[in-house]
Amino acid sequence: MWTAVDHFRQGILAWVLGDHSAETFQPLWDIVYFWKCYFYVTDGWKVYASFVEPGDHIISKTYMTRI
Repeated sequence: MWTAVDHFRQGILAWVLGDHSAETFQPLWDIVYFWKCYFYVTDGWKVYASFVEPGDHIISKTYMTRI
């Protein structure tokens, strides 16, 4: 399960269930991209590099939210 959260709002904003492939991540990215975030914090999974611009991508588990 992949989830998307906003540190300024409560709860899970979007999620997708499946493997960790680009095909599974695409529907979640379509939702998240629509929000026009200033930056994205991830754990650095290789799929993210095909979607998130390098300047907008922070790879750090320190800033990630546990669900």
